[in-house]
Amino acid sequence: MADNKIRIVFMGTPDFAVASLDAIVQQGYEVCAVLTAPDRPAGRGQKLRTSAVKDYAVAKQLAVLQPDNLKDEAFIHQLSELNATLFVVVAFRMLPEAIWGMPPLGTFNLHASLLPQYRGAAPINRTIMNGEEKGGVTTFFLRHAIDTGNIIFREETTIELNETAGEYHDRLKDIGSRLVVKTIQSIKAGNVITHDQDEYLSEGEVLKTAPKIKKEDGRINWSLEAELVYNLIKGLSPYPGAFTELKTKAGKDLYLKIFRAGIKYCQCSGEPGTVMTDYKTYLNICCKDACISILELQQSGKKRMLVSDFLVGLNTSTLA
Repeated sequence: MADNKIRIVFMGTPDFAVASLDAIVQQGYEVCAVLTAPDRPAGRGQKLRTSAVKDYAVAKQLAVLQPDNLKDEAFIHQLSELNATLFVVVAFRMLPEAIWGMPPLGTFNLHASLLPQYRGAAPINRTIMNGEEKGGVTTFFLRHAIDTGNIIFREETTIELNETAGEYHDRLKDIGSRLVVKTIQSIKAGNVITHDQDEYLSEGEVLKTAPKIKKEDGRINWSLEAELVYNLIKGLSPYPGAFTELKTKAGKDLYLKIFRAGIKYCQCSGEPGTVMTDYKTYLNICCKDACISILELQQSGKKRMLVSDFLVGLNTSTLA
């Protein structure tokens, strides 16, 4: 049965946000509109690509709004005409105050970290890249400075040793969707108690940020400790992918993205970056203190594959 006491505008774009939108719909709350990114040309054919949130909203026959400019007065008027009582934001862009200050019950955001740690655009990647043993999600009311609003709820989860960013993402979106529903229920009941983010900082605790991932962030530095390289590979798998360029005996660079690997504690016979392989079953690369054993990778222009399948296509004269 539809809940007519709360009218929600949902704001989100990627797959991570779909789980939360679906949870809201399944709970029977009225979603009067879905705000998502405009369709963008993508791929070699430059065909228009719709967001995952739009695809879901269209399938559920929800009204979809895709403004280019969130500060456009006509759009803000259109949004106000919906008479929504609550805005819910999951993985969307920064909102102007004219929008987040509009609904009487406020605007809250789901962030993929245990705030105040990992404020920023890439909390999932950065959490794994830094080798954290725990993570989680947070709901908070928006205010001017990004990711700094008062916390409503936090949900903590343990991160498995071999968990990639992609696997963590998929677990976290489900945990987050449940927290979104819990937050709406609490707002509806009028019993929300919020906390300043500083209350969650231990004395002397250093704040870690989660800036957007740039391409060069994925370049592997084999001179680092193996654990740091291992965490980088996990933290950027499957997207955008940690990468390296191996020299061939012909003097060319072999560009590889690495999606899965392990640490092999052995007596490395070479300098960092030295490649060891039998051209059949293993491909190990020396780091500062141990080796990275590559398990799954992708050569430029080819499909992602197991290392054994990759090595079949090489011969013993390929790698330097």
